[in-house]
Amino acid sequence: MAFRRAFGECLIGCVRLYQIFLSPIFGQSCRFTPTCSHYYIKAVRKYGPIKGSLKGAWRICRCNPWGGHGEDEP
Repeated sequence: MAFRRAFGECLIGCVRLYQIFLSPIFGQSCRFTPTCSHYYIKAVRKYGPIKGSLKGAWRICRCNPWGGHGEDEP
């Protein structure tokens, strides 16, 4: 259980690095609320690193001009 939590926090740390360093360069382009990176963090905390990562990846795949928009919580 400790490994699972540590792995989840490591994944969240990677997303935080993206939010700090890369997101300002790319600008706000997410069509959903919360943003895809915030959704990913919430999903990993709620479902764990494996299922949360899959849900986050699916969300990123839907974040395109044809994939919808609006409020979407994990």
